[in-house]
Amino acid sequence: MQIKPLLPMDIARAAIVFVAFCAASLALANPYYDPGKPHHTPEGFRNNYSGAVQKPFSELVRWQWESWREGLPKPAQTPTPQVAPDLPRLQSYQRTAPGSTAGQSASPPAITWVGHASLLVQAGGLNVLTDPIFSERASPVQLFGPKRAVPPGVALDDLPPIDVVLISHNHYDHLDRSSVVALHQRALAAGSSTVFLVPLGQKPWFTALGIDSVVELDWWQQHAVRGVDFVLTPVQHWSARGVADRSTTLWGGWAVLGQDLHWYFGGDAGYSKDFLDTRLRLATRQTEALGGGFDIALLPVGAYAPRWFMREQHMNPEEAVQAHLDLGARRSVGMHWGTFQLTDEPLDQPPQDLADAKRARQVDDAHFFLLAIGETRTLPARPR
Repeated sequence: MQIKPLLPMDIARAAIVFVAFCAASLALANPYYDPGKPHHTPEGFRNNYSGAVQKPFSELVRWQWESWREGLPKPAQTPTPQVAPDLPRLQSYQRTAPGSTAGQSASPPAITWVGHASLLVQAGGLNVLTDPIFSERASPVQLFGPKRAVPPGVALDDLPPIDVVLISHNHYDHLDRSSVVALHQRALAAGSSTVFLVPLGQKPWFTALGIDSVVELDWWQQHAVRGVDFVLTPVQHWSARGVADRSTTLWGGWAVLGQDLHWYFGGDAGYSKDFLDTRLRLATRQTEALGGGFDIALLPVGAYAPRWFMREQHMNPEEAVQAHLDLGARRSVGMHWGTFQLTDEPLDQPPQDLADAKRARQVDDAHFFLLAIGETRTLPARPR
């Protein structure tokens, strides 16, 4: 057997993963601890159905060794699809005025894939951005770490005014310091404000950056912005930005309930019963008389190989289809793929696996689809 030389990038990749997964024993006390909430622990937080996603270092080493030995990930055979953004359309969305409680807009709802888990959702009279990352690398430093395969579908400077930013958790591919600071400064320069909605424990990080327009929530808590309710929902995952903060801040998905659109953002998640719980928890707000369930769910479909290591923390496309069914969503769109090479499957594998999963469950393309980076999809408004 021919042994491949160990390249500097291999060493950097292993170092980044090591930093992200090690030193759980160094966790600090949880200032938010509520003994009446099962997902709270004295040190931080845990999942509803799997406890802590805690992989021993031996499994991390095994993954990295097997990936290196097998030459994984293999290069993509098909580039991630891209289209030029329709900037006039994005900029013309009619927002509700600050101070309004309308929760609706004269413009139809629309979603645009910026890349990875970053989507622009224009609904309820608000421009909402999910997990924004516009940096070249998903890393604490821009010298090494996972590099973008494609540029953002909409440049940060080309975005319409952003009313709300949703953060699912604090991993570097979902909470990017440079992007958050730029969005905040952009709003200040325009004489407005962007509200950052975050899970418990993340507000101090924003405050240290001089960003005060932050609301942090626990699972099932909600915050209203101009007539639109944002509810933090449980998902199965974990958090960390360094070696001493594993699961010390919360993570989650978001249910967003406006008059013209009910939508769900899955952030980053392993498959669990949390999706069904979310549907049941919100059932009284989504009766047929009130317009039914989620009009669209934004679900992660990438970063899932090898399954023995990733299963608890990242869904594969088959599980994403099941999450779509659990949520009772009219439509779902796959995200969290094709942008950063984070795991062992090629960047172009998720669309192939998603097509197989939809065929097996008889879910057609109109009900679960993918977008090109930069593409906008208009959605029908909920009946009033």
